[in-house]
Amino acid sequence: MSDYRLLTYEGEEGPTAGILIGDRIHPTGTVLGSSAPAHTILDILDRWDASRPLLEAAAASPPSGGKALDSVRLLAPLLYPPTVYYTGANYWDHVLEMAELNRDADGNLPSTEKPADPWLNIKASQSTVIGPGAPIRIPAFSKMLDWEAEIALVVGRPGRNLTPANALDCLAGMAIGNDLSARDFVKRENSIFVWDWLAQKCFDGSTPLGPWITPLSAIPDPSAMSIQLWVNDELKQDSNASQLVHDFSELLVYLSLHVTLQPGDVILTGTPAGVGFPTGDFLQPGDIVRIAVEGCGVLENPVVDGV
Repeated sequence: MSDYRLLTYEGEEGPTAGILIGDRIHPTGTVLGSSAPAHTILDILDRWDASRPLLEAAAASPPSGGKALDSVRLLAPLLYPPTVYYTGANYWDHVLEMAELNRDADGNLPSTEKPADPWLNIKASQSTVIGPGAPIRIPAFSKMLDWEAEIALVVGRPGRNLTPANALDCLAGMAIGNDLSARDFVKRENSIFVWDWLAQKCFDGSTPLGPWITPLSAIPDPSAMSIQLWVNDELKQDSNASQLVHDFSELLVYLSLHVTLQPGDVILTGTPAGVGFPTGDFLQPGDIVRIAVEGCGVLENPVVDGV
């Protein structure tokens, strides 16, 4: 299978959908032509079955010209995903890490058995997604901003009532996500609802995403992808998708039981051990966060004071 990546970059007329072949970026419009209009990456995903063969053909026989990768400013590959879903407590090493913080009065750990269903929620996709290099702005209301390296699934075909056997068929590819958490808003005390998912997870810029979308066909083994995160060159998270509590197929099956997944939807699949919360180590202005996921490149963002 010929290798390529899908991305969005800052072109002369604004955000431009591109295909990365080797180290050269080509506008997708010149590759796909009038048979599959592609003004945005979402346009491509909306016509994934028609677009994919043309993209693969271009990768097998690259067009001339293009722009050097290091000469353009990359944006989030999907500027405005239809829906962003995120998953909680979905790496065994992270489950055990957080369980240590929640021992009862007798020192007993909470249950760490696999739950029947995964825990998922939804973000406001129009305001939460930012791209590679964009600043992570610490919300003015938070003093405890935490990192969460994640593998992001990108939907390419509508999916409803999926099965374990066909679930991955609805995907176009994968990207890197950072599901930032304001840990000082995990719970509301004296509330029957307890969890404050909005303040913790759904603030502006809470979802760095990128640097591109790697087609599923270019991932040799999705069940064994390495995932690492550094803050200022200090390795904080170092794990593997083999640690997933609910694997990618299980997440897709569960979601598609309740909603119809749409092209362009992004599903953040959980974070491994090594977040800042257990040690009280949180992001500060001037920090640099770098995430590497096997097959998906590197996503890097600076941290600044918010407004």
